Amino acid sequence: MKAADAAKREHATQLEISTIQPIGLDQRHGTARDLFTVWFGSNIMLLTVVTGGLAVTTFALPFTSAVLALVVGNMVGAIFMALHAAQGPTLGVPQMVQTRGQFGSLGSLLVVGIVIVMYVGFLASNLVLCGESLAGVLPGVTETPGIIVVGILSVLAAIYGYDWIHAYTRLMSYVAGAALLLAVGWIVWVHGLPANFLSRNAFNWSGFLGTISAAAVWQIAYAPYVSDYTRYMPRDTGVRPAFWASYWGCTLGSLLPMILGAMVGLASPKGSLVAGFATLTHGITPLVLIVFAVSIASANAINLYCGALSTLTFGQTLIPSWSPGPRARVVVSIILFGFAVAGALLSQESFLANYESFILALLYVLVPWTAINLVDYYLLRHGRYDVASFFRQDGGIYGRVNGPAVTCYAVGILVQLPFIHSQLYTGPVAKAIGGIDLSWIVGLAVTSPAYYWLAKRSRAHAKGSLAQYAPGDSQS
Repeated sequence: MKAADAAKREHATQLEISTIQPIGLDQRHGTARDLFTVWFGSNIMLLTVVTGGLAVTTFALPFTSAVLALVVGNMVGAIFMALHAAQGPTLGVPQMVQTRGQFGSLGSLLVVGIVIVMYVGFLASNLVLCGESLAGVLPGVTETPGIIVVGILSVLAAIYGYDWIHAYTRLMSYVAGAALLLAVGWIVWVHGLPANFLSRNAFNWSGFLGTISAAAVWQIAYAPYVSDYTRYMPRDTGVRPAFWASYWGCTLGSLLPMILGAMVGLASPKGSLVAGFATLTHGITPLVLIVFAVSIASANAINLYCGALSTLTFGQTLIPSWSPGPRARVVVSIILFGFAVAGALLSQESFLANYESFILALLYVLVPWTAINLVDYYLLRHGRYDVASFFRQDGGIYGRVNGPAVTCYAVGILVQLPFIHSQLYTGPVAKAIGGIDLSWIVGLAVTSPAYYWLAKRSRAHAKGSLAQYAPGDSQS
């Protein structure tokens, strides 16, 4: 155990050399236990607290109903997130590179472009909360310096890469976890909850299902990240250990701060959840907010790192002969950070409304992708892919565009439209049933069988060529 811990510390101090290339078996290291801390530690932050607060502010639920909806949404959504965990150890490539196996080399660019926007959007959201929290505890300091300072810490972690991020989140699992428990205890036993805390708000189905959707999309939005943080794991890590470590790490790391957010949203005056949080934790506010702000830097590093890998994947798709190295990852990380800072500075005033619309929009475009990816990996190919084809100019055996995947992706988005309920658009079915958003459930229910059927038919004639790839051939 001590030798393994020493090896982890040594890896964490080294600059990561690989980017989107397959990770060789001699470079594999780590255990499934590391997957728990990378998702637990990175989720204990203010953005998770704010997301939980939506249950009682935007969706106007009472506390017990909010907690139930948050539990259901996180536990259901995390299933899809954690199923992607096994893909990294098996294939040794980032998630967006592996997506070429479903969509084709050029067909994957649509999904890759969408997730790059997602990474920058989450990064900008985190930066807004960093600035707001640090400005609240440091007299005379505006939000902009907080955004820049925590952002620089995020960039450094993203530049050092995979092992640094694992080490950072491992540390924050303990530090931020302790701060979270301290904050909850302080609010309940020192500050005290209002006498009518449990009777505030009234149950409504629209808010209940809306909260489930918000919690589910928080988990599903991690699906494009997961393989990026398992691709260095040994091939024999195993599907079950990778799944359960990722599942419980992300579920518990998200659910606990979300419940805190629901508590803060009900117990504090209307307005900023961060300001309400500061009021309820009076006496320990600087400690808790600074710890949470530093914890945000670990989540930001995850977004920057994945964003850089996805951007390099996008570029390498267009220029197949290019093999990006660490210098390219550094440059791209800095550029993406610049975009995120600009977005954070422009969205400060209307952050909460913009954030709600952003996460719901993510739900509509990520659900069809995760359905296609998981059906293809587990039901059609059973984890057997030709990794070399991912990097070929013509897409190898997967081609440039996989018609069934692109078609089902578009259909998966379109079928959701009548069921959408958001500030930007409400579909006719959602209006008819009182504003209840069932879009993501419909998207999964339609996309999964449709892709299975179409892909099965289109590959029937290629059985012979696929059969030559035995399980061991799928590795680099």
